[in-house]
Amino acid sequence: MSLIEQAAKRLAQLRSAGVEVPGAVAGDADPRAESRPVEAATEAASKSRSQAAAAADLKRQRAAMASDSPLPSTGAAVSRRIDLDLNALTASGLISPEAPRSQLADQYRVIKRPLIANAMGKGAAPIKRGNLIMVSSALSGEGKSFTAINLAMSIAMELDNTVMLVDADVPKPSVLKMLGLPPSRGLLDVLTDDSVDLSQVLIKTNVETLSILPSGTQHARATELLASTAMVNLLEEMASRYPDRIIIFDSPPLLMTTESRALATHMGQVVVVVKAESTVRSDVQHALAAIESCPVKLMLLNQARTSTQDGYGYGYGYGYGYGGYGYGSDSA
Repeated sequence: MSLIEQAAKRLAQLRSAGVEVPGAVAGDADPRAESRPVEAATEAASKSRSQAAAAADLKRQRAAMASDSPLPSTGAAVSRRIDLDLNALTASGLISPEAPRSQLADQYRVIKRPLIANAMGKGAAPIKRGNLIMVSSALSGEGKSFTAINLAMSIAMELDNTVMLVDADVPKPSVLKMLGLPPSRGLLDVLTDDSVDLSQVLIKTNVETLSILPSGTQHARATELLASTAMVNLLEEMASRYPDRIIIFDSPPLLMTTESRALATHMGQVVVVVKAESTVRSDVQHALAAIESCPVKLMLLNQARTSTQDGYGYGYGYGYGYGGYGYGSDSA
């Protein structure tokens, strides 16, 4: 029985019981008079269904955000916000904006200066996409991810710049783990799914000038994706959307995968991390030679033993050149 038939039957029952129905005139034979309460009941039922559908849709969207599943294509995309445990970062040896001044923080203040100058067009020569900085190494275990995170944190403490830290080490992502965050959608999802917008997978943090782009869902053709037109377009968008933003890419080792070589062709600056007293010179030279077209190649010497008033410590060194490479000494 339809909704209208049910309402008409109920109306007839009320009249039989002697109940006066508002809107109906006794003895009125006009069928349109009987239809008025029926139309009101139909409208109320339709409104109730619309409200229930809207509530269910809102619930699905909230669940999708919580579980990192794709959001509906309609509606504005909203970046997520996650609070980093800054005390835990300090305890693990990473730079934190709230930590007291340290030797490590001072060393990264020295290291970041030429990078920021190049990124903001204040270096020795103009650099295309100078605000795109790739951090890599010749081999694994040399501290490139540690360096990328600390560099991003140090630049985020600047008054005039914002930073996006991108985990582009798609074969072996580690940025989220080192920051104490769970796996999440990210770069590869944006490249493979047109319905996923960058703002949906970007993570904002309690360090107000720092945001994080995870590597995303593993993909068998990651190398091709990093060398694709979609990646080039995304990098152009990243580089030009916010003129004050510096983007740090933690990439795979140059001699172990081909993803980093593909990525380096689109960077304005590349920092190659070298572990002191561990990496041989020939590996460093081969890694630098693998970077084909990046205008600025810099080298950072990691865990260099330096003499201090208290004995021995660990320091960082850097060198840089335009079109070539340089070897730097300790900066501590």
